[in-house]
Amino acid sequence: MKEENIALLLVSAQNLTMVETLRREYPHITIYAKEDVEFSNTILVKSFGEVMAQVFEQHSQIIVLGALGICVRLIAPYVQHKYHDPAVLCIDSTGQFVIPVLSGHIGGANEWANRIAHTLGGIPVITTQSDNEGLWALDTLGGTYGWYPEADHNTMNQVIFAFVQKKPIALLLDIKDQGTAFLERTKPAHIDIYYHKDEIPETKYVVLIAVTPHIYPTTMLTLYFRPKVLHLGVGCRRMCPTEGIPTAIQQQLVEQHLLSPHSIYTIATVEQKKEEPLLSALQKQFDVPQITIYTAQELEGIDVPNPSDNPLQAVGTPSVSEAGALLSSHRGKLLVEKQKGKLQEGGDFTYSVALSREVIRQGHIEIVGAGPGDPELVSVRGKRFLQQADLILYAGSLVPIDLTYYAKEGAVVRSSADMNLEEQFAIMKEFYDRGLLVVRLHTGDPCIYGAIQEQMAYFDQYDMSYHITPGISSFQAAAAALNSQFTIPEKVQTIILTRGEGRTPMPEREQLHKLAQSQSTMCIYLSAGIVEKVQAELLQAYPPETPVAVCYKLTWKDEKIYRCTLQDMAKTVKENKLTLTTLLVVGEAIDNRKGLSRLYADEFKHLFRR
Repeated sequence: MKEENIALLLVSAQNLTMVETLRREYPHITIYAKEDVEFSNTILVKSFGEVMAQVFEQHSQIIVLGALGICVRLIAPYVQHKYHDPAVLCIDSTGQFVIPVLSGHIGGANEWANRIAHTLGGIPVITTQSDNEGLWALDTLGGTYGWYPEADHNTMNQVIFAFVQKKPIALLLDIKDQGTAFLERTKPAHIDIYYHKDEIPETKYVVLIAVTPHIYPTTMLTLYFRPKVLHLGVGCRRMCPTEGIPTAIQQQLVEQHLLSPHSIYTIATVEQKKEEPLLSALQKQFDVPQITIYTAQELEGIDVPNPSDNPLQAVGTPSVSEAGALLSSHRGKLLVEKQKGKLQEGGDFTYSVALSREVIRQGHIEIVGAGPGDPELVSVRGKRFLQQADLILYAGSLVPIDLTYYAKEGAVVRSSADMNLEEQFAIMKEFYDRGLLVVRLHTGDPCIYGAIQEQMAYFDQYDMSYHITPGISSFQAAAAALNSQFTIPEKVQTIILTRGEGRTPMPEREQLHKLAQSQSTMCIYLSAGIVEKVQAELLQAYPPETPVAVCYKLTWKDEKIYRCTLQDMAKTVKENKLTLTTLLVVGEAIDNRKGLSRLYADEFKHLFRR
């Protein structure tokens, strides 16, 4: 919801404290009042009825503070259509109830009511059936995920009616993105999901909802959502006449290639063609924000099915349209190979279309940071991947097995503790080649001693789809467990994450005694087994009485934290027989404040897993 165009009609002026709260939360609000309330941006009026037409026309969001009946009578003469009317809320004079009155979905009044209710500590009164039953808001779903809803108002209303009446509906998802993942997670019982159109038994369903760039012949009532996932590569003769070409390309996309023009996301060409009028004409035709320009050298490195000597001689690359489409799609899938056209003399052009690589339904590997140990400290995204994964390969004793309990029924869960790198890759590739989802679960955050670099080298070598979901590191868990801030104004402004030198050599410039000269907060990983050496190096720069926290299995059920000074750090580690999953924190930032608060108040203890 935009917050620059809000009107507040102060029908009831009993609760000016609430008005002040709204004004602070929404600083661009315009207040209409019949008496001076000494708020900025206030317009005095004799009658709300006299200004209602102007308010309705000029504002996209309207709040009526007063009785619901008054609100209805004020707006009734001006209500036209849900696709054009502003969002209208009614708030009672106490702020207890926030009621979306008009444009609940399209105008966003339902969402806005929830937000304002949270601001005021009130109750949103939502009457829209789909919202109350947890159903998708189909009329705003496209806008949420950047999809173009390819349906007229009548079709949209028919589909929404069938949807809320829980008629049998087929959902086709032949691409994948954040929105399709949401639909898969939240699918109502009367929806069946398909990933290939030819698998849908059409007589079983009354409606087809499809998130796809493809056009499918069907007799079903269909609501298409068009994701922006197609990349149009274009080449042409110098100063090619533009008349008719954009329309011809669009017509061919629809009729010959069965692709929606609304899914075109980029237009790409070679640098020598950037001033061609055809590009501007295509940009306008397909409503593309900008043209992507590549050098001939960039395009030359792309393998294409139809290279040619003509562009090689003219611009220095054997392909413009195919290479441009593939490069802008991140080397995705070429849906339309090079097409040649000529509508008039001197008007030779070529075009190709590729599908974004990241939306292709294929195998995928998600490298997930498990967090420090507590299953509730994995990220929401990481948890979702664990719940959806077909294979979870977790880092043995470094990751609590409890995290794998998020796995769905039928998922394969394996520890990599006894596997070498080749064995780990082999099992991941086995599942990947079957088009399945693999989660590689690493302790903490994968970027800190996660050993993911060599794995990603394998993924790159085999041109595999992968992504990283970050996690909470144990140094953050240490700060939380110690109730400490690891930076102190004017004293310590740097946190160093490092390790001691054991079997893995350290660069000379990163030797511990050199890093310690900064007197920063030092978080030392993987070093309990060489703690005497670590202590000796640190004592070259830190005073012996420097505070130390020896943190074992942070956030695990058997977590232990030992406080000591630097001169006793090695003794503390040895006496308590600490080895793996031990983090050493060194520095005066530990507990650096007057008085230590309790770990957490007794009344909130039930919220923590221990």
